Amino acid sequence: MAVQAAERERAQAARLPEGDVIRTLLEQHARIRDLFVDVRSTHGEHRRQAFAELRALLAVHETAEELVLRPVSRRVVGEEVANARDKEEAEATRDLRELEKMDVFAAEFDARLATFEEMVGRHALREETSEFPAVSAECDAEQRHAMGDALRTVERFAPTHPHPSTAGSPVRQWMVGPFASVVDRVKDTLEKGGRAAARGATGPPI
Repeated sequence: MAVQAAERERAQAARLPEGDVIRTLLEQHARIRDLFVDVRSTHGEHRRQAFAELRALLAVHETAEELVLRPVSRRVVGEEVANARDKEEAEATRDLRELEKMDVFAAEFDARLATFEEMVGRHALREETSEFPAVSAECDAEQRHAMGDALRTVERFAPTHPHPSTAGSPVRQWMVGPFASVVDRVKDTLEKGGRAAARGATGPPI
């Protein structure tokens, strides 16, 4: 099902202009689904790397949606819908934080990941059936391209790890996000360096 959903999202994205905010978000939804499949179906270092990519993409994606898409959604589909999506993202961020603490090779991780994947899939579908069509109808191509530029700018500076204290709150995202992003990206660099050093000491993974 995840594969078919990703194919549908890519097909929808391909019908929109390059740089369109909705196209970018649909492509990211598809990539997130791909990564869930990758984490579930791979082993060893590949699984660890796939989860690291999934965690980082989810973190920056949700931050960018809350700061760029959600203010427009709030205007075109209303506070109730926008608040519900923010609440879902805050819950997903808390769950992702718990997953990040776990051993990716543990049986408990697999069970938690399956539940989390279902939650993220439902959230994406709600965005695609309520927010995305309304934003597309309300905003012309130039506006959506400008939103896409803003989204990509935010993602370059967004945290790459989940931060439950800021999730669902654009105000806290703007206040805490830049500092958290610096810390996260330093952490990512150190982790990559540590893995590279370990591979150099022990040889390539089998």
